[in-house]
Amino acid sequence: MVSVQKRDGENSSALIFRFTKKVRRSGLLQEVRKRRFKDRPVTRRERKSSAIFKAEKKEEMARLKKLGLL
Repeated sequence: MVSVQKRDGENSSALIFRFTKKVRRSGLLQEVRKRRFKDRPVTRRERKSSAIFKAEKKEEMARLKKLGLL
């Protein structure tokens, strides 16, 4: 939990600035945004098909580069 106490003679805009800076440094917003949506775990089948697709694309790009088309 991030908390900020108002200092003597400090205006509200400076207080808000200090608070937002503390929140950014704490990484709280990034954590909340990361947890906002739950990702389904990737199945073994999806990982395998993705790896096959990437390997085929890599071979195709290498072939095109060798032919000078890329």
